[in-house]
Amino acid sequence: GSWGSWGPWSSCSSSCGDGVALRSRRCLRTSEEQPCTGDPRQYRLCQLQGCPSGSVPFRAMQCSLYNNRPVLGTSARYRWLPFHAAPNLCDLNCLAEGHNFYYSFGRVLDGTRCSPGSPDLCVGGRCLSVGCDGILGSGSRPDACGHCGSGPGSCVLVHRLFQGSDPSSGYLGYVNVTKIPAGATHIKVTDKSRNYLALMASDGRYILNGGWAIAWPGSYEAAGTLLTYSRAPDGSESLEAPGPT
Repeated sequence: GSWGSWGPWSSCSSSCGDGVALRSRRCLRTSEEQPCTGDPRQYRLCQLQGCPSGSVPFRAMQCSLYNNRPVLGTSARYRWLPFHAAPNLCDLNCLAEGHNFYYSFGRVLDGTRCSPGSPDLCVGGRCLSVGCDGILGSGSRPDACGHCGSGPGSCVLVHRLFQGSDPSSGYLGYVNVTKIPAGATHIKVTDKSRNYLALMASDGRYILNGGWAIAWPGSYEAAGTLLTYSRAPDGSESLEAPGPT
């Protein structure tokens, strides 16, 4: 058989913070044909505006739905808190408040974080990581240039060494070393000499160490990226930026 086209994405599973959206496709085949290979459903991350301060975390809210309800075949009633040390991260494991046992109420809702601080989300009872394309479980990772889904050879590594000597006239001033092109990523420039690194924007405006003034080490915005400038007592300096410029 062969897959039909993907349907539209559903609405997000949550109203704030992180959630998941779903789309599906049908396998088109006759009774004699083999089933399609692959997944009929696909999930993607949908990031909405942050939840209001004081909001109950998603997993804690799901546990609280069972507060004061009879469980375990007895009339005892408990208040429930998330329990994160159980084996299956995508089960709704809740700890009885004030007691030393937990209970699993089945699966968590789709879009629940696998664990606190984790970027991965639970979908259909499985913990899936988000690819750089936003699709859960796709395995897509950015290449060295930060592009998602690019084929091999889409990134070029540039490594250059600048060497210069002092002018015989004794002139001291600015010397052009290199031009960083648009789209550059993973930028690192280092220097260890009696000079200082300077950075100029394409409009001729100095961003760093311009006009004979020495800037403080720290973070600077330049060409659409955040630049980190550091300087050590031994005279070594570095400029680093994630890009892309």
